[in-house]
Amino acid sequence: MSENPFLSRSDRPPFDVMEADHLVPGVRAALEHAQRELEELVSAGGPRTFESTLLRLDDLVERVSRVFGYARHLTQVRSTPELRQAYNQVLPEYSAFMAGLATNAELWQALKDYAATDEAATLEGVRRRHLEKTLQEFRRAGADLPEEQRRRTRELRVELSQLSTRFSENVLDATNAYELVLTDEAELAGLPEGARRRARADAERKGLEGYRFTLQAPSYRPFLRFAESRRRRRELYLAFTGRAAGGSFDNRPTIVDILRKRRELAQLLGYRDYADLQLEDRMIKSGAEAQAFERRLARRTLPYFRAETRTLTEFARDELGIDRLEPWDVDYVAEKLRRSRFDFDEEELRPYFRLDTVLGGIFAISERLFGVQVRAVDDAATWHEEVQVFDLLDADGARLGSFYADWYPRESKRDGAWMNPMITGGPGSATASSGGFGPHVGVIVANVTPSTGDEPALLTHDEVTTLFHEFGHLLHHLLGRVEVPARGSLGSVAWDFVELPSQLLENWAWEREGLDLFAHHVETGAAIPDELFRRLSDSRTFLGAMMQMRQLSLGTVDLALHVDYDPWLGGDPVAFGQHVMEPFVVRPEFAHNQFLTSFSHVFAGGYAAGYYSYKWSEVLDADVFSRFQREGIFNPETGRALVETVLSRGDSEDPAVLFRAFMGRDPDSDALIRRNLGPEPEPVAGPA
Repeated sequence: MSENPFLSRSDRPPFDVMEADHLVPGVRAALEHAQRELEELVSAGGPRTFESTLLRLDDLVERVSRVFGYARHLTQVRSTPELRQAYNQVLPEYSAFMAGLATNAELWQALKDYAATDEAATLEGVRRRHLEKTLQEFRRAGADLPEEQRRRTRELRVELSQLSTRFSENVLDATNAYELVLTDEAELAGLPEGARRRARADAERKGLEGYRFTLQAPSYRPFLRFAESRRRRRELYLAFTGRAAGGSFDNRPTIVDILRKRRELAQLLGYRDYADLQLEDRMIKSGAEAQAFERRLARRTLPYFRAETRTLTEFARDELGIDRLEPWDVDYVAEKLRRSRFDFDEEELRPYFRLDTVLGGIFAISERLFGVQVRAVDDAATWHEEVQVFDLLDADGARLGSFYADWYPRESKRDGAWMNPMITGGPGSATASSGGFGPHVGVIVANVTPSTGDEPALLTHDEVTTLFHEFGHLLHHLLGRVEVPARGSLGSVAWDFVELPSQLLENWAWEREGLDLFAHHVETGAAIPDELFRRLSDSRTFLGAMMQMRQLSLGTVDLALHVDYDPWLGGDPVAFGQHVMEPFVVRPEFAHNQFLTSFSHVFAGGYAAGYYSYKWSEVLDADVFSRFQREGIFNPETGRALVETVLSRGDSEDPAVLFRAFMGRDPDSDALIRRNLGPEPEPVAGPA
């Protein structure tokens, strides 16, 4: 059993030898070990203690979750038919075990017995919070329900985990099933030379003539932004928004199944709907409050949105001859308008954003602000030859943790960008030094523009901010110093607070002082010229209301599907979602696409009834950054204060308390409007 690589307890996991054949026996061995530990925990004699009850439970959960986490991670970054089959074989077994913990009557009794002890009554700080949160989590999972209802909640959680996996696999397969191969040079008009080279290289790798475009972000986004061929833009747009909307990858029935089972689960547990179940222990507390937040922010954004919509449609008509703006025109017209208004072409910035220098800048900024150092690791095993490994060190050179970085798109890899905490260290963990704190381990995954031929990987500014974002999540994980590891895990942090560090770090990618640390021309080494920086800075709020309304539309439709949509009436959830999104777009028909069938954040990720948290956290981040602006964006005392009050604290305290500890007050909700949208525009009559 010890030879199975999935069972490794090292903080340098042997990813290079983890194969599909190891997955099933590895996960099953971990489950068997966890089951034995559970049986010993509930049957243990003698007085119950924090260590013998809560920490022992945490340890058995962490051990099996780590093994399964490796398996899940590999299906996201190195998917193969064999790996998928093995993963789907053990997914229901793992899900059943995890769901069964909270509905295990003997375990629940053990927890209640401990809660009634004299020791429990004297707990303070994070130990008190951990006990209270654990009891709350068990109750919210159905621990107090009658046996038949507990059994049904277990079944529903298993079925939901399987449905989410199916949804994700369908999106990946649908993305990979599409390609647009162009051989007529005229159809490439408008595309930057770099985009052409990448498309040509992609075609050559596939043994094709011409230029190959896909639905992966580095290929799809430049085409929609720059290609003059309106017909081809339309084709690619419809393919992208229609992923997994029909055929063998159709996610429509999967969405209905997911929504039905989420609603049934919530009502079994005594909640009106899934949003109330999900949000009860978050900052916003309920689905109704989340919907009210979305409505308030949408009302504040609407005047800006109307003004921007009018500007965009008039420019399309008067300058580009597009009499009727369509969804596949928006990025193209916006780019033309940006150039016209600011004399700014985002492609001008690519030569200044070489991937390795961008990373060096992120690391340097983190060192200045938080006193940490990043060092490359050359001998760690990885799942792909392109993956890099780094250690994070404190000011004295002690290792705080490590992270794996997987930057480029592959057909075996999920689209998008994310950060996953792989290992949460802590005092007395297996990898801790004597009296020390075991290192954390995380992974950053992205799909940025890769290198082609002799040209290094040159990024857009949007890709740069994405890397800053994910590194903010990583710092939140690696800098954690919580006595109880379960409360230090990012998974325990309120979902509408966890985006604060990530969105906050993006701000340094917009500041001159930040950019000067890494934005140097790939050939000359020169910094971004003042005029180009001014145009970048001026463009930050360009069409900011349209982008904000897009995010609000996603948050609103997510909540509506989990609050207002009745999955038992048999209506099409995609059509329902289209109707909900109509007030947020240029014209109602702009919402009439199939986007929901690839909305992985909600149906295959952790954002179900929680997509609003991006904007909620953005309000917090805009407010928090205002302190850095007042005190100096590289003020180490301010950075240290953020580490002490937020980044190191995990879920050791209520997030509202942590926010007030840093800011000295509650959030200022207008901070986001001031930063993203600027002065309110003149009124524009008519619907949005």
